[in-house]
Amino acid sequence: MRLLTPPPSSELLVPDSSARRVAIQTVTSRAVRTVRRPVDAEGRPARISQFFGNRVFGADKLKQRLPPEIFALWTATAEKGAHLDRPVADAIAHAVKEWALESGATHFCHWFHPMTGATAEKHDSFLWFDGAGRPIEKFTGSMLIQSEPDASSFPSGGMRSTFEARGYTAWDPTSPMFLMDGPSGRTLVIPSAFLGYHGQALDEKAPLLRSMEALSRSACRLLGLIGSPAQRVTATVGPEQEYFVIDKAYAALRPDLVVAGRSVLGAQAPKGQSLEDHYFGSIPPRVLAFMEECEQELYQLGVWAKTRHNEVAPAQFEIAPVFTEANVAADHNQLVMQTLRRVADRHGLAMLLHEKPFAGVNGSGKHVNWSMSTNTGENLLEPGSAPQENLRFLAFLAATLLGVQRHSAVLRASIASHGNDFRLGANEAPPAIISVFLGDFLTRIVDGIVSGQVASLAVGQAMIELGVSRLPAVAKDNTDRNRTSPFAFTGNKFEFRAVGSSASISFPVVCLNAAVADGIEQLSAWIEAGRGDVMGAVRRALTESSAVRFDGNGYSAEWVEEAERRGLPHARNTPAALAALHGEAATALFKRTGVLSHEELDSRYEVRVELYNKKVDIEADVLRELVDTHVIPSIVAELSATGGVAGTLAEKRFLAAEAVGDRVYAARAALDEALSGVPESSAAGAATYLCSKVVPALAELRGACDAAEKLVADDRWSLPKYREMLFVNG
Repeated sequence: MRLLTPPPSSELLVPDSSARRVAIQTVTSRAVRTVRRPVDAEGRPARISQFFGNRVFGADKLKQRLPPEIFALWTATAEKGAHLDRPVADAIAHAVKEWALESGATHFCHWFHPMTGATAEKHDSFLWFDGAGRPIEKFTGSMLIQSEPDASSFPSGGMRSTFEARGYTAWDPTSPMFLMDGPSGRTLVIPSAFLGYHGQALDEKAPLLRSMEALSRSACRLLGLIGSPAQRVTATVGPEQEYFVIDKAYAALRPDLVVAGRSVLGAQAPKGQSLEDHYFGSIPPRVLAFMEECEQELYQLGVWAKTRHNEVAPAQFEIAPVFTEANVAADHNQLVMQTLRRVADRHGLAMLLHEKPFAGVNGSGKHVNWSMSTNTGENLLEPGSAPQENLRFLAFLAATLLGVQRHSAVLRASIASHGNDFRLGANEAPPAIISVFLGDFLTRIVDGIVSGQVASLAVGQAMIELGVSRLPAVAKDNTDRNRTSPFAFTGNKFEFRAVGSSASISFPVVCLNAAVADGIEQLSAWIEAGRGDVMGAVRRALTESSAVRFDGNGYSAEWVEEAERRGLPHARNTPAALAALHGEAATALFKRTGVLSHEELDSRYEVRVELYNKKVDIEADVLRELVDTHVIPSIVAELSATGGVAGTLAEKRFLAAEAVGDRVYAARAALDEALSGVPESSAAGAATYLCSKVVPALAELRGACDAAEKLVADDRWSLPKYREMLFVNG
């Protein structure tokens, strides 16, 4: 039965493609925006080092503006977690207020990371009144340490009810305050944690700080056992950020990009990334100007943006910073995402952070480079040049592998999202099976320890026998990279490649810190039980974690089968992955490490499930709107234009358009039917249903729409196409 019949020509409303044509004209006529770099005292372009961090109130400015005894107390707070007395807080508040006012600030805000994955802020003016009613600027220690935003309006996973509104932001003294520019002024930004009335962590920062403390405690214990004591160990992180930029004239005409962050329909361009000519290619002038302005702002905010380049897909790029402490890195990554978005708009560009904004080309990830460093700056995953250093490296390598092996399901859950489901396992991202890549050389060393090759030798002799007395020079040269590995060793760090591009890095790092801390605790216990036998404990840890080590092709069907034989979990989608957060192993892990209570862990599960459901609902709604208001009218216009034309070719075109129209109508009806069956009894049940029924229905409807786009005459298609968005950007 024919489902789609064209109306009489008198009733035909032809889709207007003029907006699309105007967008193309706008894009191709845009000029490159340039911004003058800061200048030095002589009026010459300043070196980066001369203006780096000039909008940051860091340790250097504190030292200049505080009495030595007050600065020492702040240092103890920042480095050792010592209590910050109110007189000290008042002195710091006065110093930062004066600096902020001198720099043009009028307001301050506690800036925090709620469980939305973004940031939040409430601005308060420095304006106050003295006893005589005269206006003054005031900022006290209590204002610095704490603020009170409404806790009921942020996702809490059931920890706070609508009528329970009280929540607190608490200053994180280990992450520097900074000035954020507005259109006409500046605001002092105070990085903070966000807690509920009863102390529950309602944000991403508080668990991250707890996980860093847990890792430090465990690592210091292990260092003491192997004769290399340290006062503190810090998780260090450097997140590489991938993103797309297209002209905002196109983005404004695509409702799906506006509300969902990705194109829910769109036929692939004749050329995608097939010629492999975009990766590391010459950066387009408009994009380079945008990057330069971004970097200029980030440098002033103290963000060590180091690398910029074209990524694999057309219109895809990357920015990578230098390592810093994990909580500062999390703050900086949020600043990177905000700055990219804000500066892109100034250049007439739209910055897309979705993991898969365009089908058929690579998606975007956030490669989180992770390591551990002592308070004296020694990287514990640096192989070292002497046998004793090699032993320390092997101990922390073994503990890391053990933690990842035992808690791989939690790590998989930490990177689960609707957007990442489109990316994981594709040709640009690691699979959804958590495994570790070590490279040929390290694998031979680890296998030698596991096999007992050096079990009876003294530590120094064992290192020489294994060929690791000169490990760093050899390992860094001979350790290849494996793009299919979710967790790969890369010389002196691990690269957690599975994190999604739009995600906050905090929860993945929280889970990684907790998992490794747990592995270190187990290794330390084995050393103590073995009366100091470090190599014996290392061998036991490496043996137990053998299953998680894999250096081969993670995309192959053989690896999926092999991983199942090894007993590695394989959660293929977000609802399945998040279920691990409800497991006994996850609850026990976070309780042992003190990172999350049972209630707080449950809240993370509930928030992420609800977010998954909402994103699928949004995509379904916007796709149905696009079908009804763009796709079907375009098909009807095509039928009307070709239906009355004589000739075999026109008749064939009419029949083809009719067939694709019927397919769109049928898929549209199937999506409605699927949506009508979503269970309302639980969010978890709804997520499972949406994943198994609605997401496939969305894919089927998209396929029908993409077929229509390829058939309908170009001047009757109103939505910007892939070939324009990806390749015509001025």
